[in-house]
Amino acid sequence: MGVDISSTDYASRRRELMKMMADLKSMGAEALIDLPSVVVIGGQSAGKSSLVEAVSGINVPRDSGTCTRCPMECTMSSHATSWSCTITLRMSFDNNGRDMLKTATVPFGRTITKRSEVEVWLRRAQAAILNPNVPSSNFHTKTIEELRSIKNTLKFSRNVVCVSIEDPDATDLSFYDLPGLIQNEEAETVALVKSLAEHYTKKENTIILTTIPMSDDMENQQSMTLARAADPDGKRTIGVLTKPDTLGAGAINQRRRWVEIIEGHSEDHTLRHGFYCVRLPDDVERGQHLSRAESQRRAAEYFDTTAPWSGVSDRRRFGIPGFVSDVSRLLIQLIEEALPRLREDIDKLLAQCNKEIDALPPPLANDPQIEVLGRVNAFCDVFKSFVNGSHEDKLLAQRNRALYAIFKRDIRGTAPDFRPLENPEDCPPLDDTEGKMTLTERDPGVQMMGIYDISKAIQEAIGWELPNNVPYQAKANLIAQFVKLWVAPSERCLASINDVLDQVIDTLISVHFGRFKVLEGYVGNLIRTQVDICKALAKEAVKKALDLEATPYYTQNTHYLQTLSEKWLAYYKIVRKRKFDRGPIESAVISPYHHGEAPESKALRALAEAGYTNLSIPDLARLLPPDSREKELIVMADVRAYHHVAYKRIIDHIPLTIEHALHHALAEQLSQSLLTSLLTDVASGPNFSERMNELVSEDASIAQKRAALSTRKQRLSDIRRRLVTFGSSA
Repeated sequence: MGVDISSTDYASRRRELMKMMADLKSMGAEALIDLPSVVVIGGQSAGKSSLVEAVSGINVPRDSGTCTRCPMECTMSSHATSWSCTITLRMSFDNNGRDMLKTATVPFGRTITKRSEVEVWLRRAQAAILNPNVPSSNFHTKTIEELRSIKNTLKFSRNVVCVSIEDPDATDLSFYDLPGLIQNEEAETVALVKSLAEHYTKKENTIILTTIPMSDDMENQQSMTLARAADPDGKRTIGVLTKPDTLGAGAINQRRRWVEIIEGHSEDHTLRHGFYCVRLPDDVERGQHLSRAESQRRAAEYFDTTAPWSGVSDRRRFGIPGFVSDVSRLLIQLIEEALPRLREDIDKLLAQCNKEIDALPPPLANDPQIEVLGRVNAFCDVFKSFVNGSHEDKLLAQRNRALYAIFKRDIRGTAPDFRPLENPEDCPPLDDTEGKMTLTERDPGVQMMGIYDISKAIQEAIGWELPNNVPYQAKANLIAQFVKLWVAPSERCLASINDVLDQVIDTLISVHFGRFKVLEGYVGNLIRTQVDICKALAKEAVKKALDLEATPYYTQNTHYLQTLSEKWLAYYKIVRKRKFDRGPIESAVISPYHHGEAPESKALRALAEAGYTNLSIPDLARLLPPDSREKELIVMADVRAYHHVAYKRIIDHIPLTIEHALHHALAEQLSQSLLTSLLTDVASGPNFSERMNELVSEDASIAQKRAALSTRKQRLSDIRRRLVTFGSSA
């Protein structure tokens, strides 16, 4: 407060700061950063319009009810030799109140040189703001009566009527005048006005001027309630007390309370910058068209000669000149203090904007044909590396290996459940020749079969065989029972592999073509068509692979088959012998958890001592006398052994068939197929170049986002340049 406001250096600095703030606002900086500002709020009949007129020296529109329906920014500059006024419209919001990409500053009408003309031009400007779809020039010649009869498109607007006043007698100051706070209107209108006031007052760099009529209690003032909500500590609120001349001579207590408030002695109403008291022209004086100087003289005379105001020591608390001077100083001080933070905020916003721009795909730089063919080739190369397992992303190979492992388990679960007893329920499952493993997941199509079941299968297969000859067809029928169970696991495996392939293909399509939605849709359809063709071929190939197992039942791995058959026969015989010798089947099955030395182990040890080495427990079965069910046991052993041989074959054959018929076939022919389909289709059209341009046309949302970010970046850069330029010149 100690700066001499008439100082040439200070006045120059003040003008520069005010000019910079005006430039920043015209650039739309207010939507991005918290610019220092002054805002005037107050209820209807609080004297707000009279205060604005007294400060600015112009007449503002007055009507019964709500007259002001958009913010007015009034900027006064004393750097002039004669009075003039210009009006512009600052359009920063669309019809729905959303920020526009770029603020538009629209000149409105000619330069005004007569104060008496300002009011009608302000009415015209507000009408243009409230009817944004009508050219603003249409309102330049409207009369007050015509303006009052217009049915506005918008009830209120956040766009601003900017009034720039050149007045050699003014104090440099800029402030916003908001619509008066109301209570007795439609709920929607009340809420709109309040919301607009809250939008301005909540900003930390805003000085709040709240007008309070002294004819009413402070507690009844909605403007004070709103100011306290935005500024609870009262650090940036200034109270402007109006209508002191309405207090009658008998209102002694009221006058005393107001004096306490003005002097800062009131505990209930304390503001950091205090309260000011102003006497504003009444209706009679306004009708006399008094000059600003005469109005201020009359107000000063009133405060100097009327008790109790004449007894207050701080005379700057009374009248417009001291009030405007102090507010101007506060605003300049606030701007000076905020400048470093404004630069930091702009730098942060600019960095974030650049980050968002970098996150977008760059604009197309290549020839469209080169871009399309390059992306197709890149897609095919990457997919081939996925299939070969050479890509850093092993998703396809790893998920397929896991599915093939499940397929192996399912095929293993089709093993015959043979139990070499007349009553198979008395025997646990025999799933390997050493009794160490039991299948946890057995195919539900596998039926438990005992000696009688096998005997029945043999009897049903007998044709013209000689006695004591087991028909081959009996074994073939039993083999067919598990071979037919391989169809479902194979189909499940292929379906799961197809699902993984679809996911990989969809991901790669998105990665390689997702930037261009038209190209993604077009090439994606071509790729998926080729995938479907390969899926159908793979399905047929798997069917053929399964048909190979259906007939004949054949293997050249005869040694392995014979060895397994002998092991299973010996195992079945031992299980039967131990069942008959010892009773409970739990003791009949050879178990690695047998307590003490088993009889078979003792026998092997004795034979080894006699020189018969390298024997195993199954070998002991040869010493057993012929079993009455020898034929059935041999059938069981041969079928069980063949299942193991065929199982080891099929668990490799089906996965390799799928890999080659589906993945490798697709990888090998995809490139040629795509390029052929692409070029044939595009070349058949009327304009090859246009079609290529269409395929790589950028997604509209990305283009819009890039345009919006580019506009935002330009705005931020302009604001930053203005701030830096000011800092350098200062």
